[in-house]
Amino acid sequence: MLNLTNEILETRSAVHTAREIYQQPDVWQELFALLAEQEVALKDFIESIYKKHDQVRVIFTGAGTSAFAGDTVVPELRRQNSNAQVQFESIATTDIVSNPTTYLHQKVPTIMVSFARSGNSPESVAAVSLGEELIQQFYQVVITCNQEGQLAKNVKGDTNSMTVVMPEDVHDQGFAMTSSFTSMVIAAYALFAEESFTIGEAKQLIESAAALRDLTPDTVDDILNFDFERIVYLGSGLLGQLSHEASLKMLELSAGQVTAIHESSLGFRHGPKSILNDKSVTVLFMSQDPYTRKYDVDILRELAADDSGMKIVALTEKKDLEVEALADWMVTVNDGYDRFANDFQLAVVYIIFAQTLALKKSLQLGITPDNPSPDGRVNRVVQGVTIYDYE
Repeated sequence: MLNLTNEILETRSAVHTAREIYQQPDVWQELFALLAEQEVALKDFIESIYKKHDQVRVIFTGAGTSAFAGDTVVPELRRQNSNAQVQFESIATTDIVSNPTTYLHQKVPTIMVSFARSGNSPESVAAVSLGEELIQQFYQVVITCNQEGQLAKNVKGDTNSMTVVMPEDVHDQGFAMTSSFTSMVIAAYALFAEESFTIGEAKQLIESAAALRDLTPDTVDDILNFDFERIVYLGSGLLGQLSHEASLKMLELSAGQVTAIHESSLGFRHGPKSILNDKSVTVLFMSQDPYTRKYDVDILRELAADDSGMKIVALTEKKDLEVEALADWMVTVNDGYDRFANDFQLAVVYIIFAQTLALKKSLQLGITPDNPSPDGRVNRVVQGVTIYDYE
């Protein structure tokens, strides 16, 4: 699995993280079947809210990776949205809890869509409580990996709420969220996108991910021969948002030993480029949109001409001769298939590369990926948060 023996996985405490990265195409297949069974009830619930009100805010929320899930899916939902009465937003629970009246509007009907692996994070529970307290017409969709979590329990019997529970194996046991992230964003897209997955697109997504999963470890092993201490993830639009999640995976699994940052392809020139040196790797998530891709290619050309000694990894949907010439490594994720419909579908596959790179860098550094912070500095379910009564 991922070019790692069972002995290495067990002795180095990497079993859960490796399995959860590897299983993604398989659990997505299970997820699509589950969503097909529930599709009518879920979409009827959402449509009934839209029909009831002249204006509806749909706020996707979570903390950490669960916040980045919203950041990744919302740009595509906005692009597709033809309903002027519906506004899609991504707002972290950590922002809602600390500044509720900045983000929650009393008189605007709101659907709060909570992403939650455990469903027990204090900010997630508090954000919902604030929504119930401050918003006159408040609805919930809980997308969770844990039907026994507090968020799921709190909405049982509530006719203004629905819960979407991921397949059992998606409830990640490792520290870092991997299959939980991709599964929850797929579920959100399937529920709210006007141009949701066709049967063919779902099949293509699964097959492309399985191919990348099996091919990526060799490329990652080659990249790891370059002893990098810094990594930069870049992308445009929602792929720029995905880069936030990718950089967090490296930061978490390397226990902070690798400095990891993210930026947009255009934004990188505005200061963050200062990070580059001869111990740096830049990973570029390239768009499949012809217009957006021009900006990705521009920064790739600029990076290739950089004399700092840094290395470049370019992820692209299909083989591109210029990209291959400019990057130190080109990773294609959809050769042999029709083009993906949009960058969101591309993002769900791209992240598997970043997860695999983070896992294998963690092992190279002598860290235990399933628990990269045994001293308790950070925890699988966040601790040490005090929630204050809103007055």
